[in-house]
Amino acid sequence: MENTKPRVAITHGDTNGIGYEVIFKTFAEPAMLELCTPIVYGSPKVAAYHRNALDIQGNFTIINSAEEAKHGKLNLLATFDEDVKVDMGKPSKEAGLAAFKALERAMEDYKNNGYDVLVTAPINKNNIQCEGFNFCGHTEYIEQRIGQDQKALMILLNENLRVALVTTHLPIKDVAAAINKETIVEKAKIFHQSLKRDFRISNPRIAVLALNPHAGDNGLLGEEEQNIIMPAIQELAAQGVCAYGPYAADGFFAHDGYLAFDGVLAMYHDQGLAPFKCLDLGGGVNYTAGLPLVRTSPDHGTAYEIAGKGIADENSFRHAIYEAIDIWRNRACYDEPFANPLPKLYHERRDDSDKVRFSVPKSPKEGSK
Repeated sequence: MENTKPRVAITHGDTNGIGYEVIFKTFAEPAMLELCTPIVYGSPKVAAYHRNALDIQGNFTIINSAEEAKHGKLNLLATFDEDVKVDMGKPSKEAGLAAFKALERAMEDYKNNGYDVLVTAPINKNNIQCEGFNFCGHTEYIEQRIGQDQKALMILLNENLRVALVTTHLPIKDVAAAINKETIVEKAKIFHQSLKRDFRISNPRIAVLALNPHAGDNGLLGEEEQNIIMPAIQELAAQGVCAYGPYAADGFFAHDGYLAFDGVLAMYHDQGLAPFKCLDLGGGVNYTAGLPLVRTSPDHGTAYEIAGKGIADENSFRHAIYEAIDIWRNRACYDEPFANPLPKLYHERRDDSDKVRFSVPKSPKEGSK
């Protein structure tokens, strides 16, 4: 049965943050190694430094390739040989470059079937900028590297709520210009398919949030609801997607409106994530939907302010692993019935085209003549 365990790749993130702390704390629980085979993409030297500085349990096995990963062990794949200065709690370009090298190696190994799912520890979006990383975050980078022309969708989720975003890491001043009917329809359809395939919801109900206060108040506070969002919802309905709205975001979350839906589509980052994080109890997960690779991460950042203090909560990181494994298994179950479809056979002759040929049987009288 060990060979059926999912191989979970884990990138170590910013080396001055809490990445290694939450990784070690997560796998200090023996049951985690029974659930999966972890492969940490990082640095043995940096890992050992964090373990010793925090005085926490953190035994790991050093490997040189994903194929060497051992079941029942916390495997650490060295992604670079250079020494890295660890200065906990302080941003640095060196820490950002270490995070980037781990990501790059993980992307290459995914292409070679080195693992099944990816869980990323937090990065500093500013420090990681370099020649190979000119993106606003993990989501955009992974989409470009292994998306195969598929579009990514950011979803924040916990046991009670799934929030997807039409726009992600955009300045507020640019949000309205980025909202159009085509984008809303595209993101909602990705969300709809993810709810069906990744979360096994047969007929998902999606709430679409308004852009403006009070849903535009019939055009008084903005016309995007009337001219863009409503037409998008109508087009989605015509395509069989159960989308409703637009709902004013403040009242929608304040009065538990989200509980009536399987997912919520927000127009911009803070509109969806601010209420999500207020309602979450520390176990939230960031999921990148729409791509061939299942990728999750905890819903927190590098947490420089507590790095090195040994007080980081690993709950969100542990749930990121749980969700990645669940989604991976859900996809396998969803895809299985479509894997080997029977060829189309017809009475007159075999026809693999979409045109169905019918032969009309003769009546009893015609047959007797």
